[in-house]
Amino acid sequence: MARIDKTNSAIGVFRAPLAADYTGTETPVGVGLDVNGRVVAGAGQSGIVGILCRPPANPATPLLPYKAGLPVDVLTAGELVEFAGVAGTRYTVNTTTGVISSAAARATQIPVGWTVEATRLVVRVGAAVS
Repeated sequence: MARIDKTNSAIGVFRAPLAADYTGTETPVGVGLDVNGRVVAGAGQSGIVGILCRPPANPATPLLPYKAGLPVDVLTAGELVEFAGVAGTRYTVNTTTGVISSAAARATQIPVGWTVEATRLVVRVGAAVS
């Protein structure tokens, strides 16, 4: 059950509304923005812009769904802890599903960070500006 550990909220996080109800998952997911600037799993219209991480406040309590239109925090620079990974490994996000994995970067996988310890993912989601 990953959770955000370190970030500077002034530069490492942005807020945007959800495009649809989000039932919640304890696994972080890569997200993008749709044509209306709302958060969607996967690349959406914008490409991968960050990570949505929503652990439960109390592990004994199930997650309640977030409703469409609710602003959520999207992590672009920071660290996730309690991450299920392998130490010293680069991680990517699938542009279709938003799933974070150690698959090599290619057309459907965008680099988003690396692990230091197996349980700590350093997130650095960059924006290509042309």
